[in-house]
Amino acid sequence: MTAAAELLANLSTSIQGGAIKVVDLTQTLTPTTPVIALPPEVGANSPPFSMIPVSNFDEKGPGWAWNEIRMGEHTGTHFDAPNHWHTGRTYPDGGPATIPADQLIAPACVIDCSDESAENPDFLMEVEHIKAWEEKHGKIPAKSWVLMRTDWSKRTDPDAFLNGGHTPGPSIEAAKFLAEERDVMGFGVETVGTDAGMAGMFDPPFPAHHFMHGNNRYGLASLTNLDKLPPKGAVIITPPLKIAGGSGSPLRVLALVAG
Repeated sequence: MTAAAELLANLSTSIQGGAIKVVDLTQTLTPTTPVIALPPEVGANSPPFSMIPVSNFDEKGPGWAWNEIRMGEHTGTHFDAPNHWHTGRTYPDGGPATIPADQLIAPACVIDCSDESAENPDFLMEVEHIKAWEEKHGKIPAKSWVLMRTDWSKRTDPDAFLNGGHTPGPSIEAAKFLAEERDVMGFGVETVGTDAGMAGMFDPPFPAHHFMHGNNRYGLASLTNLDKLPPKGAVIITPPLKIAGGSGSPLRVLALVAG
């Protein structure tokens, strides 16, 4: 057995034996899953998640059940590809069908902003918060995800989750810093989108989208269970659906954590 084959065998055994835990970072899709609502003057909105039975062990299909589903690409726990935003639209590998597969498994750094977000729903993570994390845990490794923990996913009421557009996120400087000075794989959050709720008024607007996707980085939104991850040391698995011409997709994000 080669060293690589032995490594894979040990990984599988460690997962099955509990030495490595699998943490699900995904919200369950339902008809009440919150979706970003844009003002009418900005553009069209995405439909809510819906599911219609095609057959359910009945005359339409006596031996099987399956469903038709409808939703926008950026619904629930979802992946933002670079071509989702105007700054990343020209990357040839910037869509969910063309992103290199080896970039869909990567380490994660979790920056805990839950206390600040509880006190101020419009809290912005600044560069100083990132550098304070690095003083404790070391410099953010290249090609790592940075996940902003806010415990926002604990808000199970859809209205409280959307909170009238008052949700935490990164500042302009923090988004730029992560994309351009830390070579991250991407940025993930527990809120409905990777930017703060008030980020439409920033310059540039929606800086997480602007800088991440403009630098061919990725986004994850509506994550959950970030409180179950260590600040450093987890690995997350993030493959979006392989949609030709898409701009992202819902996905099931899994984290591997030492038991």
